[in-house]
Order: sequence, then structure tokens, then C-alpha cells
Amino acid sequence: MGDLQAAVDWLSGLIWNTPDALPFMVILLLFTGLFLTVRMGFIQVRRLGHSVRVVMGRYDDPDDAGDVTHFQALSSALSATVGIGNIAGVATAIHYGGPGAVFWLWVTGFIGMASKFTECTLAQKYRVIHEDGSVSGGPMYYIEKAFGSRWKWLAVTFAACAVVSSFGSGNSIQAFTMADSFRSDFGIPNWISGLVSTVLVGMVIIGGIRRIGLVASRLVPLMGGLYVLCGLLVVALNLPALPEAVATIVGSAFSTSGMIGGFAGSTFIFTLTWGVKRGLFSNEAGQGSAPIAHAAAKTDEPVREGAVALMEPFIDTVVVCFMTGLIIVLMGTWDEKHDDAVTFTPKSSLTVVMAGSEVQPNGGVLDVDRFQGEDRVVSGRLQTTSLVRNHSIMDDCRLEVGGAPMNGLLRVGPGGIVTFEDGTGQAIPGDDVIVQGRNLLNGSPLTAASFKRGLAPIIPFGNLLVTIAVFLFAISTAISWSYYGDRAAKYLFGEQGVLPYRVAFLAMHFLGAVVALEVVWGFGDAALGLMAIPNLFTIMILSGQVKKDSDDYFQRMDRFDRGG
Repeated sequence: MGDLQAAVDWLSGLIWNTPDALPFMVILLLFTGLFLTVRMGFIQVRRLGHSVRVVMGRYDDPDDAGDVTHFQALSSALSATVGIGNIAGVATAIHYGGPGAVFWLWVTGFIGMASKFTECTLAQKYRVIHEDGSVSGGPMYYIEKAFGSRWKWLAVTFAACAVVSSFGSGNSIQAFTMADSFRSDFGIPNWISGLVSTVLVGMVIIGGIRRIGLVASRLVPLMGGLYVLCGLLVVALNLPALPEAVATIVGSAFSTSGMIGGFAGSTFIFTLTWGVKRGLFSNEAGQGSAPIAHAAAKTDEPVREGAVALMEPFIDTVVVCFMTGLIIVLMGTWDEKHDDAVTFTPKSSLTVVMAGSEVQPNGGVLDVDRFQGEDRVVSGRLQTTSLVRNHSIMDDCRLEVGGAPMNGLLRVGPGGIVTFEDGTGQAIPGDDVIVQGRNLLNGSPLTAASFKRGLAPIIPFGNLLVTIAVFLFAISTAISWSYYGDRAAKYLFGEQGVLPYRVAFLAMHFLGAVVALEVVWGFGDAALGLMAIPNLFTIMILSGQVKKDSDDYFQRMDRFDRGG
């Protein structure tokens, strides 16, 4: 697990981490979004009303080529975007980057509306309709068809990255967050939750995009409505504290120092990076995933589908993500330590350090502070060491075996490998050792704790509402992402590559449920960045075509809406 964590951190660091400067991916995402916002004439403001009318079916024609309706295409794409990123992603952004990350996440969503409009218009314009009437589309197709065969290598690169990303951000992260929520709330082992969700996802994805679109069109309104309703209740119950929470978010967004995740030393760059990173993970604007779903919509007007896609970052990030972040800051749970209990296994991400050590601003531990050797455990208490979990020192740390305080030895070898012995020298399996203590929360447990506190005056089990939403989000997101990877696999290997891909996808879903949080999120971040880079450059180059097509389309639709 340690070697896997190191490999994932190295790959993610190449894309997202630049010491003392804005990372390349952050610059590229912000520049692309701002460039397209200006070039399209702030289309996310001017044409949001038209987008609503399209989704409501005003312009639908059942005879148009395609696999799904505008609403089903939007639902399929939203089910991949409105999901774990809105619950766990926002929480991790605040955990690492502080409240100011919520502001930058919101900005990423707003400018991402222009990016999503551009890429989904291109997906419709250059899609491929097969002999059986089914449709394939997405960046791999518009890269190859717009630039010619000599640029097919770039299309292949994107498709390969899409397959990898579907295993990470769209799959294993969903499974982990769902399993982590069920473990936290009900004590259900991660492998059981992972097995159940794998079976459920497998039952749907075998049916292809039509079944995916049908299931998503049912699940998305249900889960989105439930989550937003609960969020509005929390805000309504805590209105007096709302101005201070908003001021904290905005003020922290531009602060050069402060408190992040409970640790001093945050920087503006660090906050901005986490806001943008989690914004992209949540709304996928510019990543190139949503165009694969929107290419399948029944329409002969590419710009019309681009207008539908424009709503996704608005719903996902501008509304839902901001609500999640606001509630976490409003409840003050982000920098408080909470009761926690985990087994001492690699997936728990526990680190043994010398007593008195500190966790760094980025959540890491200095090598000189890492402990190697042995420490006595007396009545459940470590004598000369401390434990780090979720990037904080665990307070009031106690070790138990079989429900009783442990007595014996803790040994830490090279690479952080931990073993235990009882008082007689007999080895104790790590998964028999329960660590009790208080530490910062991260991911979906942080969001659940915030909702539980916020809804406590009227609902004593508010955290369970988040758990239900996490379950629905995880299943629907994985289902939609399986289609993205499915189409990319077909582009790379033909129809014979689809079934092996689906088997691998389900295997990665189960694996994601049982490995450590840092490994899963790091892998997802790295894959997400690799997928976005070729697409971002492409949509900027082809934006002139989209601008020309959109001007023509909206002139015709304005006449139509006036009855002309």
C-alpha cells in the first residue's frame, strides 16, 4: 500500500503540484474557461433560459437521429457530475484548502459552463452514427475528424486517458466514498458494500446507453432533489450565521495565510489549487467526459445540445457544490476534531510519528518525524509515539483488542510497516487492533457530520440522509462513467473491446471500495488531469467553429421563439 501511495502521489504531483506557483493544470483550466467565456459572449448568462426550454422538450423531434432525449442525455451526464464530488469532493477541498477553496470551486463552475457548452457542441457536430442507428461521439471523434488522420494519435491518447479516468474518478472514488459512508454510519465492512454496489452497477451497464439514460433520468432528479432540500433546511435553520460563513469563504479565498484543515501556513495558491481541482472533479467541464453522453442525444442541432450541457456546471457546482461547502463552513465542522474508530490496516492510512510532531500544511509528515522502532502500549495508550489520520494528530488515542485496552508492543519497520505483539510476545493481526480517538474528518464523513449538526433541531439522523445520497450518487455516477469508458474502449479496440472493458470496470469498482482514501483520490486526480489536457487544447482551437455555429443557431431560434 505504501509503494502504491508513493506511485500515485508522484503521478498526481506531476499534473497538479508546482511548488510556489500555480500548477499547470490550474492555469490551463482557468485560462480555457475564461477564454471561452469571453469568446462565446458570456453564453452561460445570455442563454441559460434557452437551455431550460430545450430540456423541457420545447424543441424535441422524435425523428431526429440519436439514442436518448435531451433530458436523458442531460440526466446521464449529470449523474456522472452531480455525485460524490458534490459531497466528498467539496469536503476534501475544504479539508486541504480551507473555506476559500469553496469560492474558487464556484468560479470554476461558472466559467466551466462555457467550456461544457463548447465541447458538447463539438461532440454533436462530429459524432458518428453507426449502421444500427447507435451513436458514438466525444473528443476522440472530433479531434480526429476536425484535424484529420495525422492527429489521430491525439485522439487515441484522449481515448486511452478516458479509459484510465473511468476506472479512477468515475468509478473507484465513487465506490470508496459509498463504502466509507456505510462503514462510518453502520459499521458495514467496505468489502460488503463494494460487492453489493458492484453487482448493482453491473446489472445496469450491460444494457448500454439506453438503459443508462433511463435509470439516470429516474435517479438524478430523486437524489438531487433530496440533497438540495436537506441543504436548504440546514441553511434555513442557521440563517443568523449565514453572513459570517459567506464572509469566511470569500475572505479565505484571497488570504495568503491562515488555517487550513486545522494547520497554520496555508497559501493563496494552495487554496486556489484545491478549489479548481475539486471543481473539475465535480463538474468535469473541459475534461471531455460529458461530450460522450451528449453526442447520443436525439437532435440535428449540435448547438442545441451544447446549450443543454451548459446547465450541468450550473446545477452541479454553482448550486449544489456551493451549498455543500457553505453548510460545512456554516456548521464549523471542518476544523474540529471528531470521535473516530478504525482498524489498524493499510487502508486506514494511519501514520506513526514521534510524540510532539506536527502535520505540515499540505497534510504531510516530515521524514524526521516518522517513527521507526518499537513503542510500548500500556492500558491502550502509546508511550512515546502519536498517530496521524486524516492529516491530523489523533487526540486521546486508545488502542483496543477484543474490546479491551491493549497491552503489548507496537513495532514500526522500514516503509512504515506496523506489527503488534501482546504481553506474551504473540503477534496480533492489525485488523484486530481498533484505534479510538479524535481527529479531523475528511470526505463524506465530514459532510455527513455537518448535515447531522445542521438538521439536529428537526431530524436526529441528518447524517443518514447524506449516506443515502452518497449511495445514489455513487451508483449513478459509476453507471454513467462506465458508458464513457465503454465508448473510448470501442474507439480504441472495436466492439470486441467493450466486454473486457466492462469486466475490468466492475473489478476496479470493487477494488476502489477496499483501498485507502489517499490512494483512490490521488489516482482519480491524476487520471482526470491526463484526460483533460488534450481536450482543453482542442476545444480552444475549434472554438471559432462553435462561435460561428452558435451565432447562426441562436438567430434562427430567436425568430422561432418570436413565432417568426
